Amino acid sequence: MAMTDEAYGALRASAALWAGTSVLITNQRGQILLQRVSYRPTCLLPGGAVDTGESPAQGAARELEEELGVRASVTRGLAVDWVSPAGRTTPPAMKFPGELLHVFDGGVWDEDHIASIRPAPGEIEDIEFVEPADLPGLMSPGDARRALCALRARTNGTGAVLLEDGKPLVPTLLDRVNAFTRHRATHHWPWHEGPVPAGIPVRQCWGWLFAADGRVLVLLDPANGAACLPGGTPEPQDQGDPAATLIREAAEEAAVRISVPGLLGYLPDEHHSGGSCARVRMAATLTNVGPSRPDPATGQTYVRALATPEQVIELFDWGSSAADQLTAVHRARARLGLPRAIRRPLTLVTGDEVLR
Repeated sequence: MAMTDEAYGALRASAALWAGTSVLITNQRGQILLQRVSYRPTCLLPGGAVDTGESPAQGAARELEEELGVRASVTRGLAVDWVSPAGRTTPPAMKFPGELLHVFDGGVWDEDHIASIRPAPGEIEDIEFVEPADLPGLMSPGDARRALCALRARTNGTGAVLLEDGKPLVPTLLDRVNAFTRHRATHHWPWHEGPVPAGIPVRQCWGWLFAADGRVLVLLDPANGAACLPGGTPEPQDQGDPAATLIREAAEEAAVRISVPGLLGYLPDEHHSGGSCARVRMAATLTNVGPSRPDPATGQTYVRALATPEQVIELFDWGSSAADQLTAVHRARARLGLPRAIRRPLTLVTGDEVLR
């Protein structure tokens, strides 16, 4: 039986949802901007309700200006979350019908941009940039899940991901390993190209190990997504040769064989418990990939993934020197005759397909 326009309109109105919008903004260290607001005990991303006749992107730009005093256009979506009536705690009198909440990419803000923020008096009590791993302790559970999924989508370089109550309908590798739920390794040391000066001991050698498509191998903890590059601590059998350390460690912890490594440079660590030391970085290509197995030194079986060098940088907190190291990595890639990798979701490594 055909419905009248009035009846059809009433039926659709009875199923109406709220519409909300928010913006994920990071600083140059990859920390996320949160707002402490006067009307909730937990922190929020900038954003709010979408006004009548307003698109979610327009609402996001308006909220940035109203809440932070910053004019900006937002055009790139990171997530669309269907928040069910049971997925958000609200007073019964509110009769919360559910919500479609959009998360947009606000980009990476430098110090000048951050200094221009003017929080709305009476509404925004404070703003702070926090480590992604701190979100669950500062936000409501659903808000934290949504923000972390949006951050993973940004790192993956995909379009907006679809969520239900902050959980992805199609989890990516970063979702499956719970990336960003553990504090990222912090290495705020200056970058130096060339060999380590005589008299400074080498305590670590990590490698940028390239696949044929220009991406590199990164190791992820399967429980919390904590990342590391292949490599480790020199052992007596390495006879003081960082290249020997990297070849051995790549075989032991990542089950891969590599070409002869070339030196990129080093990071001086003045705060090592055993005294000042150097952390060496090298580059090589992957020549063979075996079955994944536990690292004999730690018993840990890592998730092996391919990522662009830029994506790898986002998995760490390396401070301002990260850009200098990244430049050295790309020079090494060019010397090896490899293409510059296109950003795509991190890919699980299972075998020698990475060599082709």
